[in-house]
Amino acid sequence: MNETMTTWSRNRDGTLRRQVSRALTITVLCVLAVAGCRQEGAGSSILGGPGGKRTLSKDERMEWWREARFGMFIHWGLYAIPAGEWNGKRIPGIGEWIMERADIPVSEYEPLAKQFNPVKFDADEWVRIAKNAGMKYIVITSKHHDGFCLWDSKVSEYDIMDATPFKRDVLGELSRACKRHGVKLCFYHSIMDWHHPDAQAPFYPNYNDRDRTNPNFASYVENYMKPQLKELIDNYGPLGVLWFDGEWIGDWTEPQGKDLYNYVLGLQPNIIINNRVGKGRKGMEGLSKSEEYAGDFGTPEQQIPAKGLPGVDWESCMTMNDTWGYKSYDHNWKSAEDLIRKLADIASKGGNFLLNVGPTAEGLIPGPSVERLAAMGEWMKVNGESIYGTTASPLGQVPWGRCTAKPGKLYLHVFDWPADGRLEVSGLEHEVKKAYLLADKTRTRLLLTLEGRNKIVLTLPAEAPDRTNSVVVLEIED
Repeated sequence: MNETMTTWSRNRDGTLRRQVSRALTITVLCVLAVAGCRQEGAGSSILGGPGGKRTLSKDERMEWWREARFGMFIHWGLYAIPAGEWNGKRIPGIGEWIMERADIPVSEYEPLAKQFNPVKFDADEWVRIAKNAGMKYIVITSKHHDGFCLWDSKVSEYDIMDATPFKRDVLGELSRACKRHGVKLCFYHSIMDWHHPDAQAPFYPNYNDRDRTNPNFASYVENYMKPQLKELIDNYGPLGVLWFDGEWIGDWTEPQGKDLYNYVLGLQPNIIINNRVGKGRKGMEGLSKSEEYAGDFGTPEQQIPAKGLPGVDWESCMTMNDTWGYKSYDHNWKSAEDLIRKLADIASKGGNFLLNVGPTAEGLIPGPSVERLAAMGEWMKVNGESIYGTTASPLGQVPWGRCTAKPGKLYLHVFDWPADGRLEVSGLEHEVKKAYLLADKTRTRLLLTLEGRNKIVLTLPAEAPDRTNSVVVLEIED
């Protein structure tokens, strides 16, 4: 028996859209239960369960993520033990790639698990650091390319419970801590696996050989990777994001990516999946080649797009120094001022900022990372309104900083405070009703003068409220 149901969802531009859907028959539901819920059209999924629930649109799945704008990336695993050194030598490159960069065979790398005993790990402390920085979600490496798992996997003993003296479920502790503190938990998961014999382990010493394939790789996907993903969602979900990586290997194809995308949506229909699930990513630029490829958002790495991308979901992932996984001698830290401005830059172009920390083998987030996150948190306490839930700037490039937007408001992020107190704002398409400093709790009006059809001049105080990024709010006619 069919019945019509009317629902409402939010479009990418923030407007509401009326949807009419029909309940599925019991027969179709049975088929879906066997086959798994599949993606319907561009970025939609079926909410499974008794009674046949409605289609969940991509806009609905992405809503919390677009509101969040700022998250923490955590790269943590066995590679924190060598911390960038092997056999007394400093190994070039990023810390979590030491197994490949130092040509370490599985037989020599695997014993690191017996040394992994991060007794100073405190899930609540990690989550508090993220939350106090203004971050709304955490993405942690459930399994990186080296194949080591941070949870008790039932299809492997190469995990934190079976192979280490620590024997604590790190992901379980983080899951509970995130729930306590209201932070979304998300997992990074590598498609590539240098430890598994049916994946890239036989490619030693060049685990990252993109031209080689493993004839048993399909078995790895069906009997190892998919069961592990099911464990992660069943045991620690609902998750915010599954953040895939390692999709560049020769064994992986776009059809496999689409199958995995649908498989994961079948396990949790409201989950978000990045574009590294398939083959659509344009290198480190990270954006998808077209909408035909699998994935919900683009993943620029260590870079920010030059221009705004209205209507495109993307997230810049970035390190604070030069490595993702911990390296004891990498002290090339970005300043807090630089990171605050990068956050504004990314939001002004319609993206999210996923900022990395690489904890030590003891389980501590490095002090310089904590200091920078605390500084970002202080700025966000005053100015978070200008980041959360904003969209790309309608003004294009501005000479004094950046601009973010919400319905009825523009947020001018002034990096270079004018010495003469005159801030020129061009390209306005709506009448400005009021201007004030976001840091001013009294919302005292700033003097504004209209100069030409689409330009105003604001008269600012002599001193900037914040030497890094002061925010001026323009209330505008919708």
